[in-house]
Formats: sequence, structure tokens, C-alpha cells
Amino acid sequence: MTNALTPAPATPMSSAEVVSTSHIGDNVAVGTLRAGVTVLVLAHHAVLAYHPMAPAPPTSLLVEPRWWGAFPVVDSQRWAGFALFTWFNDIFFMALMFFISGLFVWNSLLRKGSGRFLRDRALRLGLPFVVAAAVISPLAYYPSYLQTGADPGLTSFWRQWLSLGNWPAGPAWFIWLLLVFDAIAAGLFALAPRRGDRHGRMPECARSRPAVFFGLLIVVSAAAYIPMALAFSPLEWTAFGPFSFQTSRLFLYVIYFVAGVGVGAYGLQRGLLAPDGRLAQRWPLWVLASLVAFGLTVYLTLMILVMPAEAISPGWEIAGGLTFVLSCGASASGFLALFMRFAGRRVRALDSLRDNAYGMYVIHYAFVSWLQLSLLRVPLSAPVKGAGVFLSTLALSWGSTIALRRVPAVARVI
Repeated sequence: MTNALTPAPATPMSSAEVVSTSHIGDNVAVGTLRAGVTVLVLAHHAVLAYHPMAPAPPTSLLVEPRWWGAFPVVDSQRWAGFALFTWFNDIFFMALMFFISGLFVWNSLLRKGSGRFLRDRALRLGLPFVVAAAVISPLAYYPSYLQTGADPGLTSFWRQWLSLGNWPAGPAWFIWLLLVFDAIAAGLFALAPRRGDRHGRMPECARSRPAVFFGLLIVVSAAAYIPMALAFSPLEWTAFGPFSFQTSRLFLYVIYFVAGVGVGAYGLQRGLLAPDGRLAQRWPLWVLASLVAFGLTVYLTLMILVMPAEAISPGWEIAGGLTFVLSCGASASGFLALFMRFAGRRVRALDSLRDNAYGMYVIHYAFVSWLQLSLLRVPLSAPVKGAGVFLSTLALSWGSTIALRRVPAVARVI
């Protein structure tokens, strides 16, 4: 294992050397981080029904704006703490998911080649996306329809559903977009297989110094995000059929995915990902930086919200975009530092969570909305309801995925 403080080889590394110096298979800390972010996604969705700014339940699924896509069920019980929790999550956790996914791309391409890599990704991502969009999503959004007070029959629901003009896929939007990124990576590899060697040989200052890497990430992601944020509302989504993405963040996610590919190409046990590297060693500083950056984002956003509309100049919007990418990068780095430092050892329960995290992500949304619906008339506070929905969703998603993976054909995919 090469320590992040060890000087880099003086000669260029070939594809074979990249494979030999980075463990392709399992990095326990990275696997645990991926599972941890998945659990954070479940918690995020579990508490949205109790968000203090959640809109009123829709009178019809066809009425604009269709906030039910983000808030399938809305409860009368609210808690301000959930606003901060979901705000913090929303800034960074999907960008971090793309980064983590990119870590394994280069080594997989080296081992499999473009064709086999793409076939495997189509099976692992494409098939679950179809299931999530066709089955899980309608199940998850049927409670939204029930809150409208309309005829509860399935026929009436399907009539409205098929009249939407698109087919909401819920959290599965991440899966199809990741498949597109993987396909582009496979195409570029097929055209220029040696270029990845240069991508893996990122500058020494970036691969061994987290602060430099963080600075470069902020600069590039700001250039990718801020123009989109100025052109499109942060709340705007692009949707066609079952395919959707948050418009202003598309290129931000590209940057994090590419950054992940570069870090993974250098090595899953070295540089930024070294368990005894600078990032892991200085985890308190990165956690503090994430909290400070988030606090700055909250402060500036609240300032803009109380301003008269005519006083909000492009300069304020650019400042808001800068604090957003700063908070995104700092939080992603803070989570990386924490998990690289403390999650490197195997624990049986965490082994199971790592193995089943992907399936949990695919199926959890239906559990969330039906649990929220079942608690609407229960006289409990929002924090208690939110915790109950989260823990129940975690248990049901985890147990269901374990059961599904006992079927060999399912286990091959998830």
C-alpha cells in the first residue's frame, strides 16, 4: 500500500501498473461510505413529509406545480430541524454519490474493456431503473393520489398517472443518469484507451494534498454550476418520459463523476483514499469546514430571501452559487475524511449493509410514502414520526433486499 505522503513514481504509469497498484475489488471504507450515503438518502426521504416548508397536499396529480414529486405525502406535523437536515443533505449527497460511483469506473474498464463494461452496467443499472420506474414509482406515488381526495380506485389513479405527460421515476433518476455517464466513459475509453493513464496520473499536488484537490474541485465545479444556476431555477427539473434530472446541477454531477474516475484511477488505497493519508488524518478540520461552509450557505440564502426582488442582482446570485459549490465540496470531503479514517475495518452488520445498499436504494421509496400515509392521523410529533418512518424504511428495505437477493437472477443485478 502506498501512503499519500510517499513520492509518486518518477516514470509514467501504464494501464497494467495502475491495476497492480490499486486494489480493484473491495475498499471497505469506500463501500461503507456508499452504504452510509444510501442510508442518508433513506433518512432524507423519510422526513420530507414533516418539512416545515412542505406544500399542501395536491388537489390533483395534474395540477401545477407538481410538488408531490418531491413530497409524495405531506403531514400536518412539522419540525424546523428537518429543514436544516434536508437542506444540508440536498447540497452534497447526490454529488458525492456520483463521485463514489466514478471511483470504480477506470479499473473496471481496464479489466473488462468497453463492451463488457457497458453490458454489465446496462444490466446492473438499466434493469433496476426499469423496475423502479415501472413498479416502485407508481407504488410510491399512489399515496400522493390518495391525499387528493379523489376516487381511490386504481383505474382513476392510472387515468391521472397516464395523463401527466411524463412518467415520474422518483429517486431512480440517479440510476439512469449514472448509466449515461458510464456509457460516455466507455465510449471515450474505446476511442482513446491510453488517455485514462494520464487521467489517473493527476498532478501530485492534487492527489496527495486534499486541500489542493478541494480547491481545484471548487473552481471547476463553480465554472460548471454557476452559469446553469443563473440560467435555470435551482428548483427546475428537466423531464422526458421516465428520465429526469435537476437541470442546474447536471454539469456539477459530471464534474464529481469525472473527479471520482480520476481518484479511482490513481488507486483505491492511495492518495485521497489512503486510510493513513492526509485527508483521513485531518478529518476534524474537514468536518469543521463542512459545517462552516453550510452555515455560510444558509446565512447568504436567508439574506437573499428577505431582500426585495429588485435588490437581488446577479452578483448576489453568483455569491449564492459560490457558497453552494463550496458547501457541496466541503461536505463531500468531510464525509470522505470521516469514512476513510474510521470505516476501514470489517463489521458483519456493515458487510450486510454494503451488500444490500443498492437494492435498498432502488426499492425504499414505496416504503417511505406508505409509512408516511399510515401515520397521517396518528397523534405523534414530527420528530417521532420522522424517526419511525426512517427506521421502518431502513428495516423493510434492508430485509426485502436480503430476501430478493436469495434469488440468483436478482443477486446478479443487485
